Amino acid sequence: MAGAGTLLNVATVLTGGSAGLWLGARFAPRLRQAAFCGIGIVTAVMGMQMALQTHNILILLTSLLAGGLLGSGIRLQERVDAFGQWVERIFFRKVRATAGQGRFAEGFVAASLLFCVGPMTVLGALQDGLQGDIHLLAVKSALDGISALVFASSMGAGVLLSTLSVLVIQGSITALAGLLHTVISNAMISELSAAGGAMVIMISLSLLEIKALRVADFLPALLFAPLFAWVAALL
Repeated sequence: MAGAGTLLNVATVLTGGSAGLWLGARFAPRLRQAAFCGIGIVTAVMGMQMALQTHNILILLTSLLAGGLLGSGIRLQERVDAFGQWVERIFFRKVRATAGQGRFAEGFVAASLLFCVGPMTVLGALQDGLQGDIHLLAVKSALDGISALVFASSMGAGVLLSTLSVLVIQGSITALAGLLHTVISNAMISELSAAGGAMVIMISLSLLEIKALRVADFLPALLFAPLFAWVAALL
């Protein structure tokens, strides 16, 4: 059944994230700080691996610049924060006192980027939609479940909200697989992953308390990167 891979992915993120919330509430502050440090380093490594997939550094640069300017212009970070606060206030009142208090929107953005940007997301969803093959998404689901556990233990319930991102983005790629398969090239996927990786590195800087960056303002870069890759291929 087309879409089964995405449903499996949503289930593993919910399971892992719920386990992480339960564990996070039981971490002593000293242990939580150590967890943040470890998560920050691993997140930086993951981001660098993704960013190095670019085949043209100018595409990565212009995508981030254009995305950052557009996101800042429409105050995307403020809108994401307000949305996160609204969801937290309505649906997650009981978990405010757990680990990740005050980091709801950050957890949502960080987890959404990790779970929805990358070759496994695009290629796995295309395989699911075209052939009903969920093997790649099954592997991704296992990895995302573990990541959700670790992130939720430190960043809170916002990680659970990322299941909506997985459902909408990954599910849409699966549903539109027939059309997207003829449009999306490997170069476009690589540049999309690279732009996402750059933003994952930004998240790691915040986790390591080096510098807090307005990551959500750069989200439009995920649209510009494949667009610029397509234009470069035409030229």
